[in-house]
Amino acid sequence: MSISLMSTNKFRTPVIGLHDNYNYDDVYEPAEDSFLLLDVLEQEFNFLSQLKPNICLEVGCGSGICITFLSQILEKQALFLCTDINPAAIQLTLQTAERNWQRVEPVLCDLTGAFEDRLKGKVDVLIFNPPYVVTSSGEVANGGIAASWAGGIKGREVIDRFLPKVSLLLSSTGVFYMVIIKENDQDDIEQVMLSQGLKMTVAGSRRAGCELLFILKFTRLPER
Repeated sequence: MSISLMSTNKFRTPVIGLHDNYNYDDVYEPAEDSFLLLDVLEQEFNFLSQLKPNICLEVGCGSGICITFLSQILEKQALFLCTDINPAAIQLTLQTAERNWQRVEPVLCDLTGAFEDRLKGKVDVLIFNPPYVVTSSGEVANGGIAASWAGGIKGREVIDRFLPKVSLLLSSTGVFYMVIIKENDQDDIEQVMLSQGLKMTVAGSRRAGCELLFILKFTRLPER
């Protein structure tokens, strides 16, 4: 069953960058998918606080709005890491964190390639707003700003590259939140993650124009 969320505005939405008139030609501008993820993180505040995370990681940080928000609501109690393949996104994330008095550590790399071995089994909170739009495979390969939204066949090409890494990265009590759209095939993703020992719930949903957005939440299955 899908859950539609409305923000209670308990926490302030981060201001992007150092200037209000930032040009988003090179970096994905926060949109409904970003704000739905913020709403879910806010709704999950009690759960996340009780988790007492040591390491939080966002893959594909873009403007930095989500990792900065997570840092705000958890009051800097953890190490906040993020990655992006786009140098402009890394720079903007640093500026967003600075403007909101937060400390995050952006790393320029593809997915989590820069530190997969070092973070194995250590990530307590993992978030990913992937490129999920259904496109040709060629658009995925082109890079640039298209890399923030072009998902290839079924919108799954980048998602499917990352899913096998999740169970390796998560700590024993870790949680993973991911944005998808209906076309990405939620049921298939659930089966893929079950095979890795992770159970899925739908933490939130929202319609944005022609897209039906979902936030999927994954945690480890109980050991038998």
